[in-house]
Amino acid sequence: MLPRIAVIGAGLIGLSTAVCISETIPRCSVTIISDEFTPNTTSDVAAGMLIPHTYPGELNFCLACSCKVQTFDYLFAINNSSEALSNCQEVFHISIPQTGINRNDYDIVVNCTGIGSRELIGDLKIYPVRGQVLKVHAPWLNHFIRDPDGLSYIYPGIHNVTLGETREKDSWNLSPDPNISKDIFDKCCALEPSLQKAQDIKVRVGLRPARLAVRLQKEILVQGEKKLPVVHNYGHGSGGFSMHWGTAKEAARLVGECIATLQDPLPKAKL
Repeated sequence: MLPRIAVIGAGLIGLSTAVCISETIPRCSVTIISDEFTPNTTSDVAAGMLIPHTYPGELNFCLACSCKVQTFDYLFAINNSSEALSNCQEVFHISIPQTGINRNDYDIVVNCTGIGSRELIGDLKIYPVRGQVLKVHAPWLNHFIRDPDGLSYIYPGIHNVTLGETREKDSWNLSPDPNISKDIFDKCCALEPSLQKAQDIKVRVGLRPARLAVRLQKEILVQGEKKLPVVHNYGHGSGGFSMHWGTAKEAARLVGECIATLQDPLPKAKL
């Protein structure tokens, strides 16, 4: 029987992990489960720039560096391919549970819930860093501008231009602040005066899933006689875009290890 894998979370980390699993473990069933999908995820709020980020609590420095390099190489290859201007779509079975996840429906669960891991699994090491940005229509802009402080920036995207931003630690407030919006717009207009004629200005707020270190590991959850392998991949903070493909590949590797254990649960005798 094909291994049944549930990926919890439909942001950049969850979707990337689901893609990696489907590519590296073709004989499996992948289900993406989330309470929100695009355009309502934290990833949709983010500007999505490839900027190196450090995690002071990283236990495996080599793994962290490898994830960043793999992500860069992956994006660089796309940028230099025919896919750069085309829309690629991966097809998965997608469901939204109304009453939670039935452990009996899946052989392995992959936790990519970001800030939701605080409530889902009780991880008190993860905390929000609130970010408020503006999404504006300014198609004449085709270059990015970033203030030296890193808080004021103008990042053109395919559909809009992102103006930012705020970094409010431990703030759970998802309501837009009009004073912050005005401050962001004024600072960005000072960097690029042509933004004064920008149209269709939308305010977006998201909570970065900050943690001292990205949690990228296996765990066995036990309930009665039922054991459920879980692979965690969350806590990227503001560095999700810079590490997403590398951590997704590592999570897929861990899923492969879990599948091997399920198929051959008995330890090998040492000669």
